[in-house]
Amino acid sequence: MTEVVLFHHAQGLTPGVRSLADRIADAGYRVRTPDLYDGRTFASLVDGVEFARAAGFEEIAARGVRAVEPVEGDVVLVGISLGAVPAEGIAVTRPGVSGVVLVSGIVPPAALEQPWPDGLALQVHAMADDPDGDVEDAREVVAELPAAELFVYDGGAHLFVDDSLPGYDEAATDLFVERVLEFLADH
Repeated sequence: MTEVVLFHHAQGLTPGVRSLADRIADAGYRVRTPDLYDGRTFASLVDGVEFARAAGFEEIAARGVRAVEPVEGDVVLVGISLGAVPAEGIAVTRPGVSGVVLVSGIVPPAALEQPWPDGLALQVHAMADDPDGDVEDAREVVAELPAAELFVYDGGAHLFVDDSLPGYDEAATDLFVERVLEFLADH
């Protein structure tokens, strides 16, 4: 069975990220949630981004690479916001990645070190009015990649899939999980 690696957002490996991982695991998948911040979590997105900036985005991405090294076989990478950085970076360099799911964040493929692999499936999720989101970037990327799809949800929360944060949207998260489970079944 495909293994899932879920990379947390800039506020860290919060209880809400773990809860999301549990929902995917409850469907029968093994889900890893590497802690790219060594146990630190932040009360605000701004504080978390500041920590990532101070540590170096390259270092955060490298921690993600190291976290995936022991995974054998097929893997689907899931990145929430800042977690898109390691998810996409690994996807273009590591054999065995069968799909990528991004939530509230995307790195345009032109900014990656390698081109997006032919046929690598990509699913992107974002809220339509997210002031910190990359909906327009996501639309452009999805238009360029034949194996990509974009789901835009009503609302303006950035970290809408994290049930431990104020922006949590239960209905959107339920639909997100349903779509991710379909994606995993196909890849």
